[in-house]
Amino acid sequence: MSTDMPERDAEGYLTEPENWNEDVAQALAQEENIQLSDDHWDTIRFMRDYFEEHQVIADARFVIKHLAERYGKDAQKKLFELYPYGYVKQACKIAGMRRPRAWSTG
Repeated sequence: MSTDMPERDAEGYLTEPENWNEDVAQALAQEENIQLSDDHWDTIRFMRDYFEEHQVIADARFVIKHLAERYGKDAQKKLFELYPYGYVKQACKIAGMRRPRAWSTG
């Protein structure tokens, strides 16, 4: 699959989140060795919607709260299963967010 990748920073994050689309997400996920499942898409769409609405990246705890609707107390564990190398490193990147400035990744 050859996707024309939008401009990215040195760490591979999109410089302009509005240049993101689902093909870009697939390509970014592939780079992270993640096969996108329905649960991945669910978290990615939640993050995109949150960003649209608030113009800020959803903190991991908001995504955990979103997952809790389906997974209850296992939501945090689920987030780590989906993105084993971390919410910021993988979820934010695949969802097309800019690299978050220093904030808690837990």
